[in-house]
Amino acid sequence: MAQKKKTSPKAAAAAAKTLKSPSTGAKSKSAAGSALAQSNTKKVTSKKAATAASKTLRDGRSSAKSKSAAGSALSQKPGKGRGGKR
Repeated sequence: MAQKKKTSPKAAAAAAKTLKSPSTGAKSKSAAGSALAQSNTKKVTSKKAATAASKTLRDGRSSAKSKSAAGSALSQKPGKGRGGKR
């Protein structure tokens, strides 16, 4: 299922700052990169990037900008859908 959401300009700016910061961890940068890649395209968050974003949100050491980027990336993860066998 295609996602209609994309990263807002404000979240994209936060993601860019997260990527530029030398003190930011790899998981936060992964989530920020995913959010930034979706700023003006129809791309969606991969499972690996969603996992990194989730860890960033749960990590108490993550900055507000990192968490903003991670939240944006997670909001663009494809849903599981409702079809299939029961």
